[in-house]
This record gives sequence, C-alpha cells and structure tokens, in this order.
Amino acid sequence: MSQHRIGIIGGSGLYQMEGFSQGKWVRVRTPFGSPSDALLVGRLAGREVVFLPRHGRGHRLLPSELNHRANIWAMKHLGVAWIISVSAVGSLQRKYRPCDIVLVDQFYDRTKQSAAQTFFGNGIVAHVAFAHPICEELRQLLLRSARALKLRAHDGGTYVNMEGPAFSTRAESLTHHRLGYDVIGMTNLGEAKCAREAEIAYATLAMVTDYDCWNEEHDHVTVEMVVANLRKNAAAAQAIIARTVPQIPTAPDCACHRALENAIMTDRKLWPKQTVAALRPILAKYL
Repeated sequence: MSQHRIGIIGGSGLYQMEGFSQGKWVRVRTPFGSPSDALLVGRLAGREVVFLPRHGRGHRLLPSELNHRANIWAMKHLGVAWIISVSAVGSLQRKYRPCDIVLVDQFYDRTKQSAAQTFFGNGIVAHVAFAHPICEELRQLLLRSARALKLRAHDGGTYVNMEGPAFSTRAESLTHHRLGYDVIGMTNLGEAKCAREAEIAYATLAMVTDYDCWNEEHDHVTVEMVVANLRKNAAAAQAIIARTVPQIPTAPDCACHRALENAIMTDRKLWPKQTVAALRPILAKYL
C-alpha cells in the first residue's frame, strides 16, 4: 500500500462507484463478524480507495442488521484513514428539498444499539471525545465540491438516527421537526462512533430523498418515491466524491486521527491479550 486509503460507504442507491480502476473485491474476516459485503479496493481520481456497499450488493441488510464494528474494522485493516459516507435521509425542515445535500455536523441518537457501536469493553475502557462527531476538514472539502458542482448543498445540520426499518410515525416526525432537527436516517451514528474510535476521519453526505411525514403538504414517504430520488442522488454523490478525493491530504493529520491519545482509561499493563489481538489494527500505534 503506497498511501493511506480513502474509504467510501455507499448507502441506499449507491452500490458501486463509477470511475474505479484496478478494482478488486476483497473479503475481510473480522473479530466482530462479517462486514456488509466484500470491499472493493482500487483507484479513483489518482488515489487508493476502498468502497463498501453499506447494505450489501442487492440491498440485503436492514439498518438494524448492519455490523458497524465489522465494517469499520475492515476499513481500518485495509489502511483507510478517511471515510466518506453517503446516506439517504428524510428532510425534517422545509428548506431541505428532495435531492438536496446536507453536510451534517451533528447527530441525535434515537437507537437502542449503543453496545454495538463501540470497539471497547472486554477489559479495555476508552471514552473518545464526540462533541463534534464529524471531521470538519473532510466535511468542508465535500461542501466545497458540492457547491463547485452547482448542487444545492447545505452547510451543517443535525442528523437524527432512528432505528427503523419502518419510517417515522407522524408524531415522531412532528417532534423532530419542532425540535429543529434537520434530517433523519437509520445508519450513520454507529459508523461515526466506530470511525472515531478507530481514528478514522468521517464525514456524511446526507442525500435528501423525501420530506418525512411531518409535512402534510407533500405525499407521505413511499419506497417508490425514495427509489426515484435515490437514483438522482447517486449520480450527484459520485460527482462530489470524484471531485473531493484528490483534495484529501495524503497524510492523516487531523484531530480525528489522534482520537485515542487521551481516551484509554485502562492501565496498559492490564490490557487482556485477547482484546488487544481483536483491536490490533485500532491500537497498533499504542502497543
């Protein structure tokens, strides 16, 4: 591997990447089980890139079935230092129209999955800083690319992570709307938490497919509506990624890449060998 790699996690509608060269699907075994699919390793816009279809090719996995630890561990194992996440979301505010892009900078957790969103436990305790869960440097690069492409891109916003797979009730949707949150999805928070623990810079392209059901002026969300907008969004996401990838630094040097420096509470002498072995790609520079 000649350079640190860039990871791309493709959400609903983005199951492959145009412009890949020298692509090879690689299966990775992890201590946390199987990733969503094999990972496509290759080159894009002059950089080494690893692509993972979040729900598997053919869209086989529910949001609640995603193994975030396995997905991020596999990315780290393959030398990924940055992850661009592409995620379908519903809009919680009138200003975010279908096919808009929101470069979110915050999350609000409505899941019950916290135990599956950390690598730590089993004898090693760590508490990473997560006040700012998105890598600001990577987020800004994506935002500039989207605007250079004349796409409707919004700077900042809160992503509500619900569990699904059913869409929101109207009461839930109205609550999130009235609280001033921006978009809603089912996948990104667990990825962001695991990426931070793995010292991988992570940013989200939140691609709006519909107004969530709070907005009675618009048809309530249906799978048909979502799929039609997913196709439009996939083309926009690929264009943003192709423009952004060459601008990402070649050396990992933002705060995200040092997230564990002051986070591990457990005395090094007490780290269980089995836990160290499972976390070797993540703990390597601390061993």
